[in-house]
Amino acid sequence: MASRNKVVVPEARQALNQMKLEIASDLGLSNYEGVDKGNLTARQNGYVGGYMTRRLVEMAQRQMSGK
Repeated sequence: MASRNKVVVPEARQALNQMKLEIASDLGLSNYEGVDKGNLTARQNGYVGGYMTRRLVEMAQRQMSGK
C-alpha cells in the first residue's frame, strides 16, 4: 500500500526520514528503516509518529517565539 502522506516541502523529506530513524532508535526500535512495519505493533508505530509530531510542534513553537 502506498503512503497517503505527502510531503508539502519535498526538500524536507530526507530530514524527516532522518528524524524518524533517530526517534525509532531512541525508542529502542533498531533497524527501523529495514523492518517490515506490518510486523510492529500499532503502539510501536504510533510512538514513532507521535514523537515526530511532538518534536515538529516544538520546533515550530521555538521558531515562532524567536528562540
